[in-house]
Amino acid sequence: QVQLLESGGGVVQAGGSLRLSCASSGRTFSRDAVGWFRQAPGKEREFVATITRPGNTYYADSVKGRFTSNRDNAKRTAILQLNSLKPEDTAVYYCASRDTILTAPYYTRVNEYHYWGQGTQVTVSS
Repeated sequence: QVQLLESGGGVVQAGGSLRLSCASSGRTFSRDAVGWFRQAPGKEREFVATITRPGNTYYADSVKGRFTSNRDNAKRTAILQLNSLKPEDTAVYYCASRDTILTAPYYTRVNEYHYWGQGTQVTVSS
């Protein structure tokens, strides 16, 4: 069973930045795809970003150009850098992972991921 632990959330003013981390207990992390999702109160969990096994990234239109996803396989950690934050980015942010192959497509749906972290709150004040 893989465990994921997010950290780095907090309260920031609009225009500010945060760096979220997702630490995995999985020994095969380097072969996993990692996704980032968020859920605001009263809304469904929505896709934010994903990074594939070879390190290719894909973002939701709402965060493209502002958020950046990276991974450090040696540390079994995925990073989501949040820049130019807006009040509408306020949500609980989750990381998720799944095993995959080198040529796999981008996974953007909640039900495509096998393991989930507990979430970290990001609050952006105006």
